Amino acid sequence: MTSTPTPPTPRALCAMITPFTPTGALDLPAAQRLAHHLVTNGCDGVVLSGTTGESPTTTDEEKAALIRAVREAVGPGPSIVAGVGTPDTRHTTRLARAAQEAGADGLLAVTPYYSRPPQDAIEAHFREIAGATDLPVTLYDIPARTGTRIEPDTILRLSEHPRITAVKDCSYDFLTTQKILARTDLAYYAGCDEHVLALYAVGATGYISTVANAVPAHFRAVLDAFDAGRTTTAARLQQQAVPLIEAMMANGLPGAVTAKALLSTLGLPAGPPRPPLRPADRRATDELRSAYEALADRAA
Repeated sequence: MTSTPTPPTPRALCAMITPFTPTGALDLPAAQRLAHHLVTNGCDGVVLSGTTGESPTTTDEEKAALIRAVREAVGPGPSIVAGVGTPDTRHTTRLARAAQEAGADGLLAVTPYYSRPPQDAIEAHFREIAGATDLPVTLYDIPARTGTRIEPDTILRLSEHPRITAVKDCSYDFLTTQKILARTDLAYYAGCDEHVLALYAVGATGYISTVANAVPAHFRAVLDAFDAGRTTTAARLQQQAVPLIEAMMANGLPGAVTAKALLSTLGLPAGPPRPPLRPADRRATDELRSAYEALADRAA
C-alpha cells in the first residue's frame, strides 16, 4: 500500500445515471458527454455505478469501462467515486481493485444487502474493502434499501480506519448523524436531496445527489450561498428544489428511472433503464418536466 490518502474534499457530487443505447448497451460516448456536462455545471465530480447508476444490472467489465471513459472525458481534476458495493465481500474487493486500476479516486461501498449480516460481519466487510486498495472508502448507509443499517457504534469503530473517510447518509436519522459528526472526522454527504442544506449546516461535507443529474448548478448554489453567509438565500434555493425532488425521488419510481426520463426531455444523454426497471410513462415524464420548468422559473 502507498501512503494513507487524505479525506475526500469534493462537496458537490452527482450520483450519475449510466447511459444506455436504445437497445440497452452501455453507451460510453453518452456517459462522457454527460459527465463533462455535470462537472462544467457545478459538480466537483461524479459517483459512478451507484444505485442511480443501475449497478445491479451492469457487468464488472462495464463498470471498469465506464470509469475509464469518464476519466478520459473529465480529466484529472474532477473526482470519480466508483460504486463497488455487492452482497459478496470477495466480489466487492475485486470491484474495488478494478476501480482503482481504471482510474477511480475513491470507492462507495453499500451495506451488504439481502443477507442482512450482523454488525460484526458488516464491520469486517468494510474493513476488508478498505484494505483491498489505496483508495478512500465512503460507507453508504441506506437501510431502506439494504434491510440493515450501519449502526452508529459500527461507524465509530470504522472511522478509525485510515482509508474509511466518508459516509453517504441515507439513514434518515438526523440526530445520530450529528452525534457522529461531533465525534469523528468523517466527511458526511447527504444522500437524500431534501437533506442537502440541513446536513451541510451542521457540518456535513456536501452531497451525493441524484437530482443533480438534471440541475447540477442549483444544488451547488445552495452550498455556495451558505458558505457566503447568505443563509436565507440558501434556504430559499433548497425550498425551491423540493417539488422537483419530490417528483424525482418520492413518486414511486426509482431515481434512475425518473432521472433518465427527465434528462431525455432536456436533450441530455440518458437512454432507457435496464430491466427489471422500466421507462417512466408519459404522465410521469410530463410531471417531471413540469417540476423542472417550475424550478427554472423560480430560480431565474
